Amino acid sequence: MIKRLLVILLATLLIMPNARALPISPSPAPHPTLAMKNLSVVKISTKKKITLSPSPSPKWPPLGFKSNGEVYAKIPTPKELVGTASNSRLLTRQLAQIVDGVRICEKYSCGAVQLASLNGCTWWEVNAKLQGVTSATDKTLRVFGTLRTLARATSPRQITTVLLISKEDIALKHVIAGISANCYHDATNEKIPSSIYTPVEITD
Repeated sequence: MIKRLLVILLATLLIMPNARALPISPSPAPHPTLAMKNLSVVKISTKKKITLSPSPSPKWPPLGFKSNGEVYAKIPTPKELVGTASNSRLLTRQLAQIVDGVRICEKYSCGAVQLASLNGCTWWEVNAKLQGVTSATDKTLRVFGTLRTLARATSPRQITTVLLISKEDIALKHVIAGISANCYHDATNEKIPSSIYTPVEITD
């Protein structure tokens, strides 16, 4: 009975008119997907360009300086001298010299002058006098010595501070005065920097 049923079923399938097989469509290929979960967003911002202005040129002539031709000079106050020394290793070393256990300008009478030249100088010559009263009873001013100081070269409009150191005891209360400066453009064989103090002989 079972065999007969199978034969009938097979015969039925064989005689079915225009039987077509179902078309099999290929499975779509998987497309990779991009996970956006861990992506950071890059923001591009446009900033305004900043233009830097050049520093203004130093004021010329310098404030408080007196001129004679191309040479400019000024006597600094003690406060100005301290401020200048804080920015000058040379001046700091000069003021820090020790004589008899004290700083040099606490031992000897000192002075200073600030110099500049419109065209620059190969070297400087500074001349000065050491003045004071004649005695405790005679208040007439007199010269006790002269000082000649040579200083290094400077560029055009460069300010240099020249320390003037005598060899007279500060207790005598003599002062540096009559300062004059010369700017040289030629070379020299003299030692630079250098300073020579010459006492004036008393003929009384």
